Amino acid sequence: QVQLVESGGGLVQPGGSLRLTCVASGFSLSGHWMYWVRQAPGKDLEWVSAMSPGGRTLLRDPAKGRFTISRDTAKRTLYLQMDSLKSEDTAVYYCAKDYPAGPKGEGTLVTVSS
Repeated sequence: QVQLVESGGGLVQPGGSLRLTCVASGFSLSGHWMYWVRQAPGKDLEWVSAMSPGGRTLLRDPAKGRFTISRDTAKRTLYLQMDSLKSEDTAVYYCAKDYPAGPKGEGTLVTVSS
């Protein structure tokens, strides 16, 4: 059974950092595209970062230069390191497998505010 569990969200001041963690079960991270997807209040879902089965990483413009996606396949864990956070990064962040067709977790809330 596929399960994705995110953690690491919280309240952070502008300019601060957070590291999100997604623990996956029921499949191998190295066999699928994995995404970090977010939903800001009142807005649609948007993916911000992705990793291919081979480890190639992709970043959308809002995340370039500030976010880093990584994984530990032995631990079945996907990470999103977020630096230089801005108020517009406030959102629920989801870990997703083979987005948009595949499942995603329940999300972790990131609030960037002073």
